[in-house]
Amino acid sequence: MTSPSLRPLLGCLALLVAVPLVGASPARAQMTQEQAFQRGRAANLARMRAEVINGGLGVYRPALCMYERSGGSCLVRADAEGFLFRFYGGVPGWAQLGLPPSVETEILVAPDGRSVLSVLYNGVPRSQPAAAGQPQVQPGL
Repeated sequence: MTSPSLRPLLGCLALLVAVPLVGASPARAQMTQEQAFQRGRAANLARMRAEVINGGLGVYRPALCMYERSGGSCLVRADAEGFLFRFYGGVPGWAQLGLPPSVETEILVAPDGRSVLSVLYNGVPRSQPAAAGQPQVQPGL
């Protein structure tokens, strides 16, 4: 049992320990497990659609970011409209060999990650990536 003279000190100590724990929570909401799953599913769907429309894995490989969890830096936007991915691609090994990409693709996937809403662009790169396999962020998106 603690002495009555130590109780105020213990109370202050408890507050000092508790205050940093309260302030440690992130300012923005954490992504739920379901949201993380939807994002990953959307990235896989976008990558697979690009592989199909560009001739298959025998002739085309998307940027390395499309193999990262949830599309990595290829994910341009995630909101109520869905997941927008913008990424480069090229012949197998293009990124590892330091070759320039030959295709740029923009794909919008539904917010639940289950369907491709639109292939917004699939063609000659409109700009070159900052580094092999990484998307060049363009103004307005």
